[in-house]
Amino acid sequence: MSDSKISVKKLHLFYKDFQALNGIDIEVRPQHITALIGPSGCGKSTFLRSLNRMNDLIEGVRIEGTILLEGSDIYSSAVDMVALRKRVGMVFQRPNPFLMSVYDNVAYGPRIHGEKNKRKLDEIVETSLRGAALWDEVRDRLHKSALGLSGGQQQRVCIARLLAVQPDVLLMDEPSSALDPKSTMKIEELIRDLKQRYTIIIVTHNMQQAARISDTTAFFLNGTLVECNETELIFTKPGDQRTEDYITGRFG
Repeated sequence: MSDSKISVKKLHLFYKDFQALNGIDIEVRPQHITALIGPSGCGKSTFLRSLNRMNDLIEGVRIEGTILLEGSDIYSSAVDMVALRKRVGMVFQRPNPFLMSVYDNVAYGPRIHGEKNKRKLDEIVETSLRGAALWDEVRDRLHKSALGLSGGQQQRVCIARLLAVQPDVLLMDEPSSALDPKSTMKIEELIRDLKQRYTIIIVTHNMQQAARISDTTAFFLNGTLVECNETELIFTKPGDQRTEDYITGRFG
């Protein structure tokens, strides 16, 4: 599909002798939120990590098939891993700000990529924190430790840190599962806003969250992609009985 941001074809992933993903085919549309749902251990986080080659860090991983990012194979030997992870960034389940100030957390990526101009860094930090809907809450504590913020604020610092390097795709692995309901609501509002500028793929165990914020939902089971469709159809007229059984709570 020419309008796909990411195109995955016949993706198989093995951890040594164990097959974690089995023949995944999926097209991810630009500036859409795609939710990955399914029971624990079904392969959704493994699939998410394959999209910026985070699985490469695990010993014994072997991958077959292709993942194209705007038509280019991310598993090509010519791919620059630093450049790939700059384009395809990840937010993890638990907030993981660095042991440094809010400012230095957000400026970290641009500095690593060579930005030294203080005025430019100031602009990047403010723009990124505004993009993460956090600027008004932390503008007076930029030079204090990010670890002094609430869990929800820490997660938004991590999102701002990601935005600072101007990615194309945001991968989110259960970004609100460790947060209270109020912080979860703020993260969901932020994700909906970020869709205007980024392609977002989110793993969530919370089916209500998937229904609230995603455009497309993909249901994984036992390392296979059972079905992928518009979120409204997945939740009202699933095409596979296994999807309906999961959504209605018969298993999982």
